[in-house]
Amino acid sequence: MRLDGKIAVVTGGASGIGRATAETFALAGARVALGDINEEGGDAVAGSICVRGGVAEYIRLDVTDPASVDAFRKEALEKFGRVDIVANVAGWGRTEPFVQNTPEFWKKLIDLNLVGTILVTRAFLDPMIERRSGKIVCVASDAGRVGSLGETVYSGAKGGVIAFCKGLAREMARSNITVNCVCPGPTDTPLMAAVPDKIKDAFSRATPMHRLAQPSEIADAILFFASGHSDFVTGQVLSVSGGLTMAG
Repeated sequence: MRLDGKIAVVTGGASGIGRATAETFALAGARVALGDINEEGGDAVAGSICVRGGVAEYIRLDVTDPASVDAFRKEALEKFGRVDIVANVAGWGRTEPFVQNTPEFWKKLIDLNLVGTILVTRAFLDPMIERRSGKIVCVASDAGRVGSLGETVYSGAKGGVIAFCKGLAREMARSNITVNCVCPGPTDTPLMAAVPDKIKDAFSRATPMHRLAQPSEIADAILFFASGHSDFVTGQVLSVSGGLTMAG
């Protein structure tokens, strides 16, 4: 699957699934505008891509801040001229019983996982509509499909991402813009590294393939939805979870 000549935005690109997505897109031939709040990490990833012959620019981005999203959009368009693909990968979560959550914690979860996706998508949509061409891929979570113990509000936010993708896919179909959603299961990312080993072991035991996903495996699914191989696929949700969740 190639993305030659395409320009892609990847949010959350400084680490984890976002980093793997930026690297995968660049390897497939895309020029990448990599957004993240982590400036040091974002610069390092962009530099690593360029050293290997790819094209990537790090641009600071706080997906929860409309002003930051607008500045990111302007700089990305100044550097690359247009955007063909938007991969909304930025997100965050922490396992904690719902009854121990604070309203501030709820807000952070919803802003990072749902509102940020909406803000970034909206920022790049108008030129896609004018060109009648574009690919939007959002990363949700299987927690948003089936719920997850200790991640109740996170599950709700990711469920919102799934519903947002389906609704937007219906609106954008007439403009030849596809909108799809990838739902990772437990994945070996820096966020997962903070999870106690006994919980990680439980995830692996519960997964039919008996291991965590690698970020590159999630990125491959995102690449499919970003490529021409999915031109007649929209409004779909793909779980990449080693069989942990199976839906008819």
